[in-house]
Amino acid sequence: QVQLVESGGGLVQAGGSLRLSCAASEVTFSRYAMAWFRQAPGKEREFVAAISRRGGSTYYADSVKGRFTISRDTARNTVYLEMNSLKPEDTAIYFCAASLLFGRVAASDCAYWGQGTQVTVSS
Repeated sequence: QVQLVESGGGLVQAGGSLRLSCAASEVTFSRYAMAWFRQAPGKEREFVAAISRRGGSTYYADSVKGRFTISRDTARNTVYLEMNSLKPEDTAIYFCAASLLFGRVAASDCAYWGQGTQVTVSS
């Protein structure tokens, strides 16, 4: 079983940056593609970005393309989400997830989830 723990959320002004981290407890971390999702109040959980098992391929939602960067450090069992040019509409709880599939995965495609970290962008 893979346990995922997110960190790095917080309050930032519009135009600012944050870097989220997701640490995995399991040495088989490299078996999984990793993804970030987010959920704003009253809205469904939505896909943000994904990275392949070895980190060679990435995929982004159109709403974050060019502003967010997903990466992974296999030696540290950690995946990151670098978020730049943040907008108030990026405000949400951000979750990392592990999946055996890669691409614009659905939440139901993910086997393991972190507890989430709050990102708030003020205008």
